[in-house]
This record gives sequence, C-alpha cells and structure tokens, in this order.
Amino acid sequence: MTSAPPPPLPHPLPYVEMDGHPATEDDLRVPALFGFGHFTALQVRDRRVRGLGLHLERLAGANRELFQLPLDGGRVRELIRGALDRAGLRDASVRVHGFLPPGESRTRVMVTVREPAAMAPGGRSLMSVPYARAVPHIKRPGEFGQTYYGMLAARAGFDEALLTAPGGVVTEGAITNIGFWDGSSVVWPDAPALTGITMALLERGLAAAGEPSVRRAVTLDGLGAYRGAFICNSQGMAPVRRIDAVEFADGGEATPEGMEEMEEMEGVMGRLEAAYASAPAELL
Repeated sequence: MTSAPPPPLPHPLPYVEMDGHPATEDDLRVPALFGFGHFTALQVRDRRVRGLGLHLERLAGANRELFQLPLDGGRVRELIRGALDRAGLRDASVRVHGFLPPGESRTRVMVTVREPAAMAPGGRSLMSVPYARAVPHIKRPGEFGQTYYGMLAARAGFDEALLTAPGGVVTEGAITNIGFWDGSSVVWPDAPALTGITMALLERGLAAAGEPSVRRAVTLDGLGAYRGAFICNSQGMAPVRRIDAVEFADGGEATPEGMEEMEEMEGVMGRLEAAYASAPAELL
C-alpha cells in the first residue's frame, strides 16, 4: 500500500499571481511593458487587515479614474486570499496592482506576497528634497522621483526623503505620510499628497478619542514651531528625530534640556498607537 504524496510546498517568496494564478512569463510582461497602473500596499495579520475597506475603495476609485472600469472589492479579496493560500502564509506584506494593457477591456489584477514587515523602531531622519508627485492622490508603481530622491537621502545618511513643493512647502515622505505635533494637536500638511490608509485610520481614531487632528500648511522654514513629528505608512509609524538640521524630540536618549519634550512626544506616540489600534482588523 502506497502512502499519499506529501502536500505541495508553499511557493517561494516573493510570490506573484496575476488574475488568480501563479504569474507566468507572459503575465509578467504586463507590469514590465505596460506599467501604467495603480496599487495599494497592506499588512495582513492572521488573514485580517486594518482599513481593508479603505484599501478596496482606493483600488476601485483609482481604477475608475485611470481606466473608467469598475474593480469589484469581492474579487480583490478573493484574489488576495488565494495568493495567501498558495504562498502558505497567514501573515504577509501584500500589494494589489491594477493594470490595463492595450486592447484589453478588463483590469488585470496582480497580487504580490512577501514576508510581513513592520517599521523599524527608533527616530527617523528625513532629508528635504524639491519634488512633489503629479496626481498625488493615486498610489502607483514606478515612481522614479521618489526612488531617486530616496536613494540620495540614504547616501547622505538619512532614513528617507521628505518631498517638498515650491517655496519649501512640506507635502509627504517619499514612502510615508508625515504629521507634526504643535503642543496641542496633530497637524497634517495641507498640501497635495496621498492620503495613506494608516493616516486615514489615525484621523478617524484621534477624532473618536476626542483629539481631532488638523490640516495646516507646513513649510521648512516653519519647522521650529513644532515640538515633534512622526511618519506613518502601512508598516506602522515612527517618531522623527530630525529634518535636515532641525532636531525633534523622538523618545530616544534623553538630555536634561529635552526631557519635557521627549516625554510629551512619547505620550503623543502612545496616543497615535492607540488610535490606530482602535481600527478593527477586517477579515479578508
């Protein structure tokens, strides 16, 4: 009597599917040759996602704007579940891309699966750069400017680039949103930028806790008016310790002069974490 064959091993990571099947060479020609599209990035924990509805709304809205086609949220959820099953993961970093190659009439949906990720702990350093994204409300792949300036920032010893519009107007991080603390409120730059899902969840959570955040113009020459800053994206959030030569309290090593500001910023980060945690984790 022969024993049953062992179950197939999970696919190696990163794992890529197109329209619900493992991506073939022909499938991968789509992003390689027809990269005009959009995407969303999300962290999955135990097959649940905070802000899942917002991710699905982002994909549907961008698909209508770019391709004048619907993108059904139920289809997207099914594609994510299938990719996770075949990758053998319950916790993962997932990206969902929408493309429309020439001559086709239905959106091609690519799902990529990697190991789960979280933002590195500790204060971050940002280098301001003179770059603002076109059509910033749509999240899309292949952003040369963000990658280029992020590379320059890393070479200069910074963690990330801070994008600025003419006049030193702060917009967003290269791969994050940025918020500031003025001593009484969280301040988001009032400038064209992508509203990240984590940012949206923080706005909701803070408002529900009776601490509504505000939108206000922020400029590089006005950074000294703020007592702290932080960045956020799908991987989490972290305090900012400096922007260019401007130093902020970040909850790191204390000095007598900065103890009060440091304790204050630690409290702010705690309230931000609580606001984010208040968002329900939705089942895929």
